[in-house]
Amino acid sequence: MCEEGPLYWAERILNSSLISPESYPAMLLGPAEGTSAIIKAAGRPPEETLSLWKLEQALLKTLVVDQDTEAWQRDPAFSGLQRVGGVDVSFVKGDGVSACASLVVLSYPELEVMYEDCRMVSLTGPCVSGFLAFQEVPFLVDVVQWLRQKEPRLMPQVLFVDGNGVLHHRGFGVACHLGVLTYLSSIGVAKKLLQVDRLENNALHKEKIRLLKAGGDSFPLMGGSGTILGMALKSHDHSTKPLYVSVGHKMSLEAAVHLSHGCCKFQILEPLHQADIHSPDYIHRTLGLISSYVILNSLNYVIENDIQNDSGYVKS
Repeated sequence: MCEEGPLYWAERILNSSLISPESYPAMLLGPAEGTSAIIKAAGRPPEETLSLWKLEQALLKTLVVDQDTEAWQRDPAFSGLQRVGGVDVSFVKGDGVSACASLVVLSYPELEVMYEDCRMVSLTGPCVSGFLAFQEVPFLVDVVQWLRQKEPRLMPQVLFVDGNGVLHHRGFGVACHLGVLTYLSSIGVAKKLLQVDRLENNALHKEKIRLLKAGGDSFPLMGGSGTILGMALKSHDHSTKPLYVSVGHKMSLEAAVHLSHGCCKFQILEPLHQADIHSPDYIHRTLGLISSYVILNSLNYVIENDIQNDSGYVKS
């Protein structure tokens, strides 16, 4: 259920005044380097921008609720929870500008896909550690808001985000940012430990991981400040690496960890797994259509020039 499908993007790119027929063959070799170079040349944003971003994070952080806010969150069986969502932003390999934002909604507890939306987006700045939300969240808010307006009955009751929540340099990661702006319960789930507040992936941490025996086992991530920033969760009996779960918004850490485990069919949470596999597939289909259009237009261009050269005919 995509508002702007692959065909739309293929036509939009190929009809752009920035692309001439002469450039079609070059496009077949891979993404244009011009826009990627712009992003790379931009490098780290100026300190004034980073200061404004920090201020925005600090202001929005005051709105974060780290307690259960819905009746279903306080029920051990999560009675009343019917829809869980997962979001993801996938990047086009070798292209620093193009990406795909996706939202999937699954039934709970069946974990069957009820809704999916993917759309190609253009990144406007570099990825900076601690400020990932400023690159990704605007696009994710858009896909959530579109669903809220068009199919409100399918709105997820909680969003899983591939990233961190309060487990963050300033206690306000991408899961918090998205939760606050959409006013949805949200949970951050990361595959790697973000080493902040003296958290370290050291020998002691690895030993704690080794002691996790069964799916659902976990241990707290207590920072040097004495604050528990999240939990390391063994998602599946056979998983060897934990997931790092942290509060995003409108949910307690205990409920977030319990629900995260309940949404695991395998090592990765199913909502995030579905979002992750839908994005690359959409990118592949979109770029495949673009390549087909490029070939077709290249052939048309060659044929028209051959006709013009042979007969003097000029297409009006």
